[in-house]
Amino acid sequence: MVYKDFQDLKLSALGMGTMRLPLIDGRDEQIDEEKAAEIIGRAFEKGINYFDTAWGYHGGNSELVMGKLLEKYPRDSFYLATKFPGYDLANMPKVKEIFDKQLEKCRVDYFDFYLFHNVCEMNIDAYLDEQYGIDRYLMKQKENGRIRHLGFSAHGEYDVMKRFLEKYGDHMEFCQLQINYIDWNFQEAKRKVELLNEYHIPVWVMEPLRGGKLAALSADAETALKELRPEETVPAWAFRFLQSLPEVKVILSGMSSVEQLEENIRTFGEEKPLNDTEMEKLLGIADNMINGVPCTACHYCTSHCPNGIDIPAMLKLYNEHVFTGGGFIAPMTLQAVPEENRPSACVGCRSCEAVCPQQIKISEVLADFVEKLK
Repeated sequence: MVYKDFQDLKLSALGMGTMRLPLIDGRDEQIDEEKAAEIIGRAFEKGINYFDTAWGYHGGNSELVMGKLLEKYPRDSFYLATKFPGYDLANMPKVKEIFDKQLEKCRVDYFDFYLFHNVCEMNIDAYLDEQYGIDRYLMKQKENGRIRHLGFSAHGEYDVMKRFLEKYGDHMEFCQLQINYIDWNFQEAKRKVELLNEYHIPVWVMEPLRGGKLAALSADAETALKELRPEETVPAWAFRFLQSLPEVKVILSGMSSVEQLEENIRTFGEEKPLNDTEMEKLLGIADNMINGVPCTACHYCTSHCPNGIDIPAMLKLYNEHVFTGGGFIAPMTLQAVPEENRPSACVGCRSCEAVCPQQIKISEVLADFVEKLK
């Protein structure tokens, strides 16, 4: 197992995410504890020492099950991370209540790592609002030893992260980001990592396989990669990409079977970062996988929209939603957009289309977006 230095700790470069634990009858809230115990036991045997859970995973049962299963191991043999559930604005006044309950559910006296969960457009104003005192409370828990290291996770855009860091950056010790070779450019992960570098904040990675989309590629793409590294599996390329980023300390993978665990452990037996040729090839494959609306964000359209819709932002969000096949990012982001500026506000006047250099049928795309969001 590869280990990474973080302050005075040595963290397994492969961490176990617990959002996708094995299930009974496919029901998300019904975790198969026997199979989960087998996976965790094997993870310990192979040197994984970082486990990531959260308040909302598996309908609130992930923390309960992880607390039960980890209790049998010495407390100093693993690092446990969980998060304050700010993805639900109703939780903002409840930081003390929730934190105390999380300690109880996880059967621990302290968390090694604790995060502001999912900093994004929907909740940034609330996270920054002093009336809730979330930062003050969590810093107090750190002083009291109930949090060892404080950080945040983010699905929001660059500007949202920047606002968060401008206020809390001095307190943040790590950041958990969605990074993979698709999102390096598609979701501006590269730019976000550069922002974190300005604050000297190391990176934890979530969604290294993009929800499984990078576990298998087209025959042509797989052949091209085999020519460069015949011994490497397709999923391993996603991890090798991340091993090429010096800022990355922990790569979280949601492993729901022993077979997935074993394959990942083989990959993390050594570091094999990509060379320039391999990196160029992989990012080229990523570009070819994204067949989105070809908006260049010139913003000619926005001054012609009678309802003030930020059309480039909406088209970017549309591309994400289509590529992902749905998901939570678009609905979550649109919650922060006034109704009169959402895609549904398009009246089909086509004034924007008259000035679009790419000749995008914007009104049709926005109408399709509305349908896909239903």
